[in-house]
Amino acid sequence: MNPDERQRYLEHARQLFNSGEYWLAHEALETVWRSIIKESEARVWQGFIQAAAALLHRARGNRHGTVVVGAAALEKLAGPPQPEIEYEMVDFRAQLARALAGEGNPPRLEFIAHD
Repeated sequence: MNPDERQRYLEHARQLFNSGEYWLAHEALETVWRSIIKESEARVWQGFIQAAAALLHRARGNRHGTVVVGAAALEKLAGPPQPEIEYEMVDFRAQLARALAGEGNPPRLEFIAHD
């Protein structure tokens, strides 16, 4: 996947995720994930994919799926931000944890702001 294709998929996934289309966002994120070679980067993308799946379970009222998949997502998104990941991770993870605990709105995928 070339950089322009990757950017298009990331933009599309962000739009889908932020509009609550978690299944479609999951699919778009998987396309990016499948193109990753570096294991530590792939792990973070898996975390974003699992976040979308957990939020889909939450929307459908599947508490078990929300808890199990959400915990896996939070674990994969833990740690310091990685330079090759275009999305902001730290606030996303905190917002995801609150949302999965029923304490707030779902997180939004946002690109890292570069100065």
